Amino acid sequence: MLDMQKKKIFVEIEVPGQLKRRLAQIIAKWSDLPIKWMKEENLHITVSFVGYVDESVLPEICQKVRTGVENFEAFDLEFDRIELGPNAADPKTVWLTGKPCSELGVLNEQVERALGMRPESHKEFRPHITLGRIRKLKWDELAEKPEISEKINVSMTVDSLSIMESKGGGAEYVSLEECPLV
Repeated sequence: MLDMQKKKIFVEIEVPGQLKRRLAQIIAKWSDLPIKWMKEENLHITVSFVGYVDESVLPEICQKVRTGVENFEAFDLEFDRIELGPNAADPKTVWLTGKPCSELGVLNEQVERALGMRPESHKEFRPHITLGRIRKLKWDELAEKPEISEKINVSMTVDSLSIMESKGGGAEYVSLEECPLV
């Protein structure tokens, strides 16, 4: 049993409200498929999964991330496709995927280094926003697998990170701290 003092923590980039609404409208056409769609308010880009941590270290985590990104410049992300992920042959999710972004890879490295994790070096880091999770058993029962592949051209500015707590098995996300970029 999980210790009740442990919090499931991750660092994310908030998706702007206008983009969240647009994505919700687009995915509505697939609402009859065996996919558990993310709530509009929960759409985000995960920069780093911190893990289950003791509540007492949350202030330290927030301080380390804030300090680690205090001189990081804001940047833009471009997205170009809604598709099955991580691969179409055996999908687990529906993603909005983007063009590789070196700044996002460097941001991930800086956050993980600030937290004392061992960051991977990313030659290219493709952003993605999880839109839904495939309900595997029901998906496998479908006689014909639906194709989810749609071009979309959207961009967003990344000007802050949020340190988030995931509650209720990912049904609710609570912002603990926002860290602005310069």
